[in-house]
Amino acid sequence: MRTLHVNLGKNSYDIVFERGLLSDVGKYVKREGRRLAVVTDDNVAKLYADGVVSSLEKAGYRVSLIVLPHGEKTKSFNTLPQIYAKLLQQKITRKDALVALGGGVIGDLTGFVAATYLRGIDFIQIPTSLLAQVDSSIGGKVAVDLTEGKNLVGAFWQPEQVLIDVNALSSLSEEFFTDGMAEVIKYGCIKDKNLFKTLADCGGKKGLLPVIDDVIYRCCDIKREVVEKDEKDKGERMLLNFGHTYGHALEKFYDFEKLSHGMAVSVGMYAITKIAEEKGLTAKGAADEIARVAVMYGLPVEDSAPASEVVKGVVNDKKNLGDKLVAVLLKEIGESYLYPTTAEFFK
Repeated sequence: MRTLHVNLGKNSYDIVFERGLLSDVGKYVKREGRRLAVVTDDNVAKLYADGVVSSLEKAGYRVSLIVLPHGEKTKSFNTLPQIYAKLLQQKITRKDALVALGGGVIGDLTGFVAATYLRGIDFIQIPTSLLAQVDSSIGGKVAVDLTEGKNLVGAFWQPEQVLIDVNALSSLSEEFFTDGMAEVIKYGCIKDKNLFKTLADCGGKKGLLPVIDDVIYRCCDIKREVVEKDEKDKGERMLLNFGHTYGHALEKFYDFEKLSHGMAVSVGMYAITKIAEEKGLTAKGAADEIARVAVMYGLPVEDSAPASEVVKGVVNDKKNLGDKLVAVLLKEIGESYLYPTTAEFFK
């Protein structure tokens, strides 16, 4: 077992890494409140819900289960009332906690419910996808989508614990593993050229699997460092959005149906780096390096959507400050910086 401590004062918590953790999760949950509501989706529920609920009950907790449809469209404002109603029916109080069992959608949605139900209750993250394990389960950014764009209503609400079982990745389809690799590549791009080199040297999923535990740990450690410096996303934490501004707009352009989050971010990382190279803002060759590694892991780097139409969605991005958009650019692979600009940058 390995542990990372996220030091945020009274909002501090541990990230626990252990293979097999899901089968005995009650051993790792330590809290005084004895009632838990596990929130998951219908895909994850088939694999893990029974075991997680049983383990928590054996540990002495009273557990209820809420199963939602899988997919990005569940992370909607319209889903919230039914969850709140179920929590009230189950008599969940402020002494109790929610457990987010699933990928990024479930983690974001459950976290937002926890932040707003009864003015805020605790929640625990148990991420089961690669994307959630390396990125979205850590740092306390929770949100739901609006029709106008992604993650536009949210909060900063840190989890009580993050429990990571890398064995869960063995149940992921190729599509979901690939999706998470975009975030892994992102960390190498913005903060760690050695991590990026490791990904390149592995040559793809088969070569990566023997070192996947260390790669996930390193990604989490990078995010921990950034979040500790800038919990509320007003400075350095914005670097974690590399590729996301255009990527989120691209997801919205397709109404969250054609491209997964990771695929859209991959396109976004390549697109913004290619433009930055052309403007002399990024070292030559960086975009080609990103493309080479992304393709190794099955990710796209280009899309047929007209940039002029996609960019219309950029104006609703969270990183748009007044008339300015804060773009995340690379000086080179492994070193990133914030660049104030406008949506015209992408045209």
